[in-house]
Formats: sequence, C-alpha cells, structure tokens
Amino acid sequence: MEFKEAKLKYDFEKLLKYCVALANEGGGTIVLGVTDKRPRRIVGSLAFDEPGRTEAGLHQKLGHRIPVEELRLPEGRVVIVHVPSRLPGTAWQIDGRYYKRAGDDLAPLSDHELRAMFAETGPDFSAQPCPGATLVDLAPESVAVFRDRWAQKSADPRKHDWSDAETLRNAELLVEGDRVSYAALILLGTRAVLGRCLPQAELIFEYRSSEAAGPAADREEYREGFLAWQDKLWKKINLRNDRQSYQDDFFRMDLPTFDEVPVREAVLNALAHRDYRLGGSVFVRQYAKRLEVVSPGGLPPGITPENIIDQQNPRNRRLAEALAKCGLIERSGQGLNLTVESAVRQGKPLPSLAGTAAHEVRLTLEGGVRNPAFVRFMERLGEETLRSFSTLDYLALECLQQERPLTPVLQERLPALAAAGAVEVLGRGKSARYILAAALYAALGAKGTYTRKRGLDHGTNKALLLKHLRDQGQAGAPLSEFRQVLPALPVKAVQHLLDELRNEGAIRVLGQRRWARWHLADSPVFNPGGPEKV
Repeated sequence: MEFKEAKLKYDFEKLLKYCVALANEGGGTIVLGVTDKRPRRIVGSLAFDEPGRTEAGLHQKLGHRIPVEELRLPEGRVVIVHVPSRLPGTAWQIDGRYYKRAGDDLAPLSDHELRAMFAETGPDFSAQPCPGATLVDLAPESVAVFRDRWAQKSADPRKHDWSDAETLRNAELLVEGDRVSYAALILLGTRAVLGRCLPQAELIFEYRSSEAAGPAADREEYREGFLAWQDKLWKKINLRNDRQSYQDDFFRMDLPTFDEVPVREAVLNALAHRDYRLGGSVFVRQYAKRLEVVSPGGLPPGITPENIIDQQNPRNRRLAEALAKCGLIERSGQGLNLTVESAVRQGKPLPSLAGTAAHEVRLTLEGGVRNPAFVRFMERLGEETLRSFSTLDYLALECLQQERPLTPVLQERLPALAAAGAVEVLGRGKSARYILAAALYAALGAKGTYTRKRGLDHGTNKALLLKHLRDQGQAGAPLSEFRQVLPALPVKAVQHLLDELRNEGAIRVLGQRRWARWHLADSPVFNPGGPEKV
C-alpha cells in the first residue's frame, strides 16, 4: 500500500508512475488523503474530484483498467486507487520507462530485473537469432520503408541517414553480435529466406462467395516480410468490399462492409501475437459480409476474451516493439480497442472471439450494418465528442442500444455520457436510470419507443393517480395500488407524487402506515371502521 497526504491535489503524472511501480511489484493500493508518515491518520483530500474521469485517464495512458474509489468518511474524503498486478512475462511502463518503488520514492527497474520479468513465460521467440540468416536475406526496400516510417513516427529526420545495418541495430532487430533475429525476418525477410528458415511465417488469403465447402474462389499466399505485402493484402480485400448505403435526411451516406482500420489491426494482432513455434499459417478468409482471421496458438497466458481489451501480454515482444517503432502499432493492446470502437460507430456487431481455442485464435469481423439509425445518431454526436470517448464509453452505448444489462464498470461511464449528450438520465440517486438520448429514437423513427422507455412525464403521472382515485370512489386506494398504476417508478417517487397532490389540496390520506388509504379531497369516505383518523 502507498499512502499520500494529497490534501489539496496530487500530480496525475506521478500517480501514473506509482501505478506502474505497484503493478510491477504485484499490484497494490494507493490511498490519497492519509498521512505518509506513521502514525497514519486521515486528513482528507480534494485531489481527483471526479474519480470516473481519473479512471478513464489512467486507462487511456496505461492501457489497463485501474478502478478509482471514493470514500467520504467523518474525518474527510479518501481516494483509493486499486492497481492490478502485471501479467506473467510482462512489465508496465509509461513513456518507455519501467518503474519500481524504492522506499518512499520511485526508481527505474534494472536491466536484470526486466530480463527476469520477460523470461517468466519463456524466451521471446522473435528476439532469438535465426541460424543461417544474414543481412543479405533482408529486402533492402522493406528496410527502407521501415526506416522512413520510424523517422516519421519519431519526428527525427536524422534516421533517414542511417545505413541498413545501423537501422536494424538501433531497432534491436540484430542480436548477439549482429545476427539477424526472427523479428527481422518476419518484418523484412525475402521470400527465399522465409521459405528456408521460417515457412510458417506466411499469411494465406481466401475469398469465399458462400459458406459451402470446397475450393476458395480466390486464394493467395504471402510468404515475405510483412512490410512487403501489407498493402497488397488490403487491396485484395478491398476488391470485393461492397459499400452499404443509408439515408440521412437529404444526404445518402456510404459505409464499407470492411473498414480498413479494423482489418489492418486484426492482421497486425495475428502477426504480432501468433505462436511461431507452431507450423500453421495465418488465414484471412473473406466472405460477403464477414471476415475471419485465424492465427496459430491460443491467447497468451493471462489473456481471456473477457479481459483482452484491458490486459496485454505480447507473445513476440521484440516484433511488437519494432511494429510500434514504425507506427503500425500505436501502443500495446490498442488494436482490439480500435476494432471495437469502429464496430460501434458503424452500427456493426462487436468483433467476436468465438471459436478461439488452445491451439488457435479466431477473430471474426461482421461487416453488415445492423442499425443504420444508430450510425446517424453517432454521426450527430460530432467527431470531437466521439474522439473524447473511451472504448468503455462505446461499449456502454452498445449495451444500451441492444438493451443488454451493463456491467458495473460500464455503469460508471454513464454520467460522463450523459454530460456529452449521448444518454439521458431519469430519476436521481440510486434509482436513476439511463437511456439513449431522444435524438437516437428520432433518427430511428421510433419516438413512441423513446416515450415508453422514458416513461410518462410528471404531470401525466399525477393525472393517472387522480384518475385511479376517481374510479375507486369513496373506497379510496392504498399505496400498493398506486405502485401498480406506475410500475416503472420506484416507491419513493410514487410517494412524492402523492405528497405533491396532497399539498395542492387535491387528495387526502386517512389512516397511517400500511393501513393508510388515499381519497379525493372532495369525495365522501366509506369508513366501516369508525370515525376518520387523519
């Protein structure tokens, strides 16, 4: 546990570093609002007054979900940051720096400590030297592309002046005395060297016009370094990439069945995370409205379909780092996030890992636009608003659209979505409910559905209660009957409406507690039990 006084504020960058350090040490808790020195006492903290926004910022910076809890105690407000442990074979970092705690301060992890962490799940295959491979086995054109992309990504034009050997050495693609690594072959190797040394490092594309078994209508094998064929593969997929049209007022808008960003991310994930010790190839199978990417080897240790968005454990770290250097991977673990966000924005089903097993990962992208009206709704929110959304925000909107229950993590995103105008809040406190904003139902042409979900307005609810009392005549009605009249409202909301009507002089109550019955103010009362008791 790490205690910080933080009476007025606490530096967010410092919080990031402590999260990294605690995760690298097995996880822990940061408590703000408690004195650093013993004997510890609660002093209260004003830091991070919106815990949900702080949690979103931590996720955006570190790529991990770190719950932030707020407690209001008699001695003051306390903020608790729950940091999970790193996964085996991984280490957390911020801006390329790996931290640990050193007493009450922070210190960088040593090279020895990092190597020990990364070796926990076995050596990195992509960082090992390939026997028999030399610099002449790497395509000069691909090395040039890698160097140019790296210079552009790092905004350092001096990299353009490096030789091929300097480029590979500085990217750590040459290892153990300038021997060519498997990562270098996978990215930059010629067809000849891959066929000789690593034939499984290939991707096979198939197009199938139907689900029927038999030969594919189109098939092509890519057995070269990735940088030599990545654009060719997308062009092949785009040849049969139908566009789906939908109407938005006077404008007709088109959406591709397969968007380029999620397709490239799916292929990159297969390339970076497959198990190259297995002999199988990566398969990309394109159908009219579906794209499947199948890669050998199951999910890395500690990764499941449920936590894959929040957690990372790259199987081929050296390869992933090289891809990050040339801008193909922005940061570890972001690929599936972008795929999820794209699917929600385009009204398509979420990417599926159904069929994934211990021997392979199967990622399916559905291309059919399921709900064009939801696409219009997202467009109307505006690009600036959408850029501010996290992946969790998109998942919360998807659940509301599909009328699925939200997990506690997604429920925490709802207040921020309401502030952005994407959802509406009904009620207050613990009884508050959230629905998609009225603009969505207007786009759907389903304003009646919006009214049903939102419920009747305040005045209509009161009118219904009065109508029920008129129908009951002098017998009146107990609270239980009013709850049947307005079943969507919590009991306290119904009681509040009755109190309003009584204060207005429209109704009165006879009896107390569970024997109480409500009557119209001007109606005679049938009271077989004797005189009235108000």
